[in-house]
Amino acid sequence: MDYLYTIGGLLLLLAGGDYLVNGAVDIANRLKISPLIVGMTIVAFGTSAPELIVSLEAAITGHPEISLGNVIGSNIANIGLILGLTALILPLAVQKVSFTRDMPFLIMISVMLFAVMKDGLVSRYEGIMFVLLIICHTIWCITQTPKPEKEEIPAPKYSIVMALIITVTAIAALAIGSDLLIDGASGIARNWGISERVIAITIVAFGTSVPELVTSIIAAAKKDADIAIGNIIGSNIFNILFVLGTSASIHPISNYSFSTFKVDLLCMIAFAVALIIGIFPFRRMILKKQYPDARYSSLGRISGAIILAGYIAYIVMLF
Repeated sequence: MDYLYTIGGLLLLLAGGDYLVNGAVDIANRLKISPLIVGMTIVAFGTSAPELIVSLEAAITGHPEISLGNVIGSNIANIGLILGLTALILPLAVQKVSFTRDMPFLIMISVMLFAVMKDGLVSRYEGIMFVLLIICHTIWCITQTPKPEKEEIPAPKYSIVMALIITVTAIAALAIGSDLLIDGASGIARNWGISERVIAITIVAFGTSVPELVTSIIAAAKKDADIAIGNIIGSNIFNILFVLGTSASIHPISNYSFSTFKVDLLCMIAFAVALIIGIFPFRRMILKKQYPDARYSSLGRISGAIILAGYIAYIVMLF
């Protein structure tokens, strides 16, 4: 049954990811807002639903290593595996606002999580602080991200109601698919005698990140780079601030060893820093005349390959 769950989960994830991109892009077109905003809010929150469910259940049932390992491992996989693989397949254009605002914010809260976890407790007050931060950041993104030019907005394919139905249904398919995948993969791993922490940081984290993987690759293939980038950056911010914040607000996360997660946390921060370095517009700064449009930079194949190689090295180190 574990193998059937795994295959069934993957099929649901593929279908859900395709429809989620279609629905989200249509919402952006219909409301005449930047796809980056939709990627960082609706798509990011939707694809992070599995992390929320897994971490919340793990925190309440007294499995802090799964709760924390799921979020940390997912954030590492989101950048190292998903953006690395996506950029390797198809280079991604990155809006300047994402590079100058959202990525530094991700690094800041990643360092904040490191500091919060040092005492072996993520308290209820710290959880509430995280939730308030995600609310403020979302409002900030919506109000500060420039709207696309009228000529850049394609005609919507669906009515707003139909686009919302498609998006919500796709998110549900992603949640069910990732749950089946996690159950199947975790069962297989336990039969192989793999520890709970390694299962959380690798198999569970990868399983809950598969919605982001599928959505980002499909978005990139459809030339919706803002959805692909916004999905990953938004998901990582959401994972730290909302997933762990909500989990700790309901049930403080304790009884874990900080030393166990220290290397993983440092790797999570390192991947966020590597992403911003990989996107940094060195060529544009040198050849300004060839790049008059300062709104965009890019994550190219070389940067994607380096980030992906770093993720593979991290997984090898774990085992």
